[in-house]
Amino acid sequence: MADQPIEPENQSPKINDLRKYASQTKFRLVLWFILILFFVGLGLVWWFYGRNAAIFGFLCLLGAGIPIGLIAIFLLGLDAIVKKPE
Repeated sequence: MADQPIEPENQSPKINDLRKYASQTKFRLVLWFILILFFVGLGLVWWFYGRNAAIFGFLCLLGAGIPIGLIAIFLLGLDAIVKKPE
C-alpha cells in the first residue's frame, strides 16, 4: 500500500486511445445537441405558442430527422464496408 501512488478521486484516468476518446466526444456532443433541441426548443415553443404548436414542431423535427438518420446509416454502412478487414 505504501508503494502505490495516491491518485485524487476527482481526477479522471488518463486516456491512451485518442481515437476512441474523439469518437466518444463526438457521440456525446451529437446526443446532447439532440436532447437540448427537443426538450428546450420544444419546451419554449410550448411555453410561448401552446401545445398544438409544440406538437407540430415535434413532427417537423421528426420529419427533418428521418432523412438525416437515413443518410447517417448509409454512411456508417459504407464506412464499415470500406474498413472491413480482408
